[in-house]
Amino acid sequence: MPVRATKRGSERTRLERDCDVLICGASFAGLAVARELAGSGARVLMIDRYEIGERQTSACGIPTCWLDALELGGSLCQTFDELTVHTPFRSARWKLPWSFSTFDYREFCALLREQSDVEFETATVLGREGHVVRTDRGDLRAPLVVDALGWRRVLSNGTTIQPPNAKLSRGLEVHPRGAGDEMELWIDPRYIRAGYAWNFPAGDELRVGVGSFLPTHHVKEPTVRLARDLQIPASGYQGNWIPHELRPAVEEEIFFVGDSAGHCLPLTAEGIRTALYFGIACGRELRAVIDSQSTIDLALGRYGAFSQAHAWKYRWLLRTQHAVGRMTPSRALTALARALEHPRFNEWAFERYLRVAPPSFAARRAWRPASGAQTRAATLA
Repeated sequence: MPVRATKRGSERTRLERDCDVLICGASFAGLAVARELAGSGARVLMIDRYEIGERQTSACGIPTCWLDALELGGSLCQTFDELTVHTPFRSARWKLPWSFSTFDYREFCALLREQSDVEFETATVLGREGHVVRTDRGDLRAPLVVDALGWRRVLSNGTTIQPPNAKLSRGLEVHPRGAGDEMELWIDPRYIRAGYAWNFPAGDELRVGVGSFLPTHHVKEPTVRLARDLQIPASGYQGNWIPHELRPAVEEEIFFVGDSAGHCLPLTAEGIRTALYFGIACGRELRAVIDSQSTIDLALGRYGAFSQAHAWKYRWLLRTQHAVGRMTPSRALTALARALEHPRFNEWAFERYLRVAPPSFAARRAWRPASGAQTRAATLA
């Protein structure tokens, strides 16, 4: 299990300062924001309860084209051109129009951090009052604040809804040593009634787990049972709650990115690609403010609108998630799995799915204000 890395003893100094940009959260979304601010000359501080790359909470898989677009190929563990889907009645083999790869979380984060010049400190975020962010090491102030802390949405002043009442899925997996050639999914009520199970090989380890669309359904027992069925030890546990509904990406003067904005995709629970995608979008808006090409208010409006423009895609995927949950274990679901073996239908479905957050967006490009937008220089504290 991960060990909390917040500084202790003589290293636990007070952390009270002003900065231009404060990024709370040092995983995929926060690091993507920091990437876009590299070389800006701004005072950018990133904080997290854990060291960068310390706390993996997912199977760490992503379309390979995103690793290539971000020049993170050094973290790649294993690549797959096919996905095997098991239902109670039949197994289907989907030939993917683009490959999918598992990667090493620690190396991925290290490589992404190298593309930024952000300063990092370990600290636990407790909440905020306006532009003041409270941490267990002191208060931090910045005119530009990013919440990339995850589904708890710590910097929101809205009402917190805890599981199982929150609109969340839940997932748990084990990481035993081992090897495999197939990336597999199980849509099978023997493991979970509304959700799926998986086996993602990653070089010298297997990432095997169960995810439930219903937060009231526990996933440890079926995860252990799946591991037993695959004849592997249930060791190396990790898991998390997974948001499956888009939430406002801005609130007052805070930018929310990744799980804190509900950017994880419903149905597939793919959240890494979207955390990077929306993190890049957020970082570009912040960069425009730093470069005096935009204002904070304009950046908030543009980023909020950018996130909201994807709402219809999230609603479509959420409706599909509900439908799949109701269909399990019907023969109709098996027929759908079999239909996706057809090359033309398969390519149509997966290409549109990739377009929800396309890798071309990761290419570095200069920020341009919206047509007709009036900008003024923003003064950073």
